[in-house]
Amino acid sequence: MEEVEVPTEHLHEAINEKAKEEKGRWVTLVALSTAFIAVLAAIAGLLGGHEANESMLDQIKSSDQWAFYQSKGVKSEITSSTLQILAAIPNKTESAKLESKLARYEKEKEEIKTKAENFEKSSEEHLNKHLPLSKAVTIFQIAIALSAISIITQKKFLWYIALILMLGGSYFLSLGVL
Repeated sequence: MEEVEVPTEHLHEAINEKAKEEKGRWVTLVALSTAFIAVLAAIAGLLGGHEANESMLDQIKSSDQWAFYQSKGVKSEITSSTLQILAAIPNKTESAKLESKLARYEKEKEEIKTKAENFEKSSEEHLNKHLPLSKAVTIFQIAIALSAISIITQKKFLWYIALILMLGGSYFLSLGVL
């Protein structure tokens, strides 16, 4: 007796092949998107590190300027005290020199103060760019982990969450760049 071929068997095999093909395509998409997320994380990490370094350098420059400001303040006070002492002794030439020196110190102090404040402001601006970039790196890393978990567990919804996180990380990346 000849076996009757059930038309659904052929259909079942075709469905299985198509499912394997679809699964392979999905895994490829997850792998490509994960690689793209990793590139974004690397860019955000590099930019964040740069901004943190610049912030620190500007803070150091600001501190140096404030130390210079203080040294000018000490010189100014010494000159002022010397002028007060000389006021008791009639010596006009020395007093005139010291008064011009005192005026120069006060002018230099203002210039130094402005420089120090500008470095502080620049440091703060770099730090304000660093913060969203570090958030972007963290979000990208979570997205990469979720993508890997989605492949292992074969759960597409985890990959979709990873893609949404990638968009969120991209938002923070753009905040840090602009």
